[in-house]
Amino acid sequence: MIPLNETTLIITDFDGTLTTTDVGFEVIKEFAGNGWHEIDRAYCEGKIGSKDAYTQIAALFRATREEMVAFVLEHGALDPYFREFCEFCAARGLTIKIVSDGLDFYIDELLKKYDLADIEYFANVVRFHDGGAVHIEFPESNDDCDLCGNCKSNILEQYRLTYETIIYIGNGYSDVCPAEKADLVFAKDILYEKCLKHGRDCVKYGNFRDITRYLKG
Repeated sequence: MIPLNETTLIITDFDGTLTTTDVGFEVIKEFAGNGWHEIDRAYCEGKIGSKDAYTQIAALFRATREEMVAFVLEHGALDPYFREFCEFCAARGLTIKIVSDGLDFYIDELLKKYDLADIEYFANVVRFHDGGAVHIEFPESNDDCDLCGNCKSNILEQYRLTYETIIYIGNGYSDVCPAEKADLVFAKDILYEKCLKHGRDCVKYGNFRDITRYLKG
């Protein structure tokens, strides 16, 4: 039985998990111009990792921070049941942290938009420069692997020292490794397919109301 108290940590992915769309992908389509399709194809086929993909795509970006933020605030949205989930967690003393292989600026802006800026998150860091140039930094990358920009597995393992139980929620390629290390996994889309393929137990979900109902039950 999974304990639901202050000894339990909930780690959730952001794009396509906590949001209704993949915000990072939408930003790339809007601002990366020509050439990103080949990079994205190489990533999806496993030929390159997200760190390499982001480094290449960053060179294609030509937009100011203000332009990107305006686009994100207009087109990005959180799961409509995430606030209900947050209230459920707060009532039971559960901590929520966000781990994303996406970009920090849009996570920050969307959390502020929904008055959820107190949730700690880990993501790749965007530096905006004059003339619309963009540089991406990877403070949480894993030098031993060097595939993902943000190593979610390392972050999860760090919290093993603090929490007895870790629940993981995700949907994509970058969630496969940390899901292997969690005590309970909620999965959909690519992550669900990978869990089935690898024999990893998981709970399929559609939105955060499904997760809340499962944990209540």
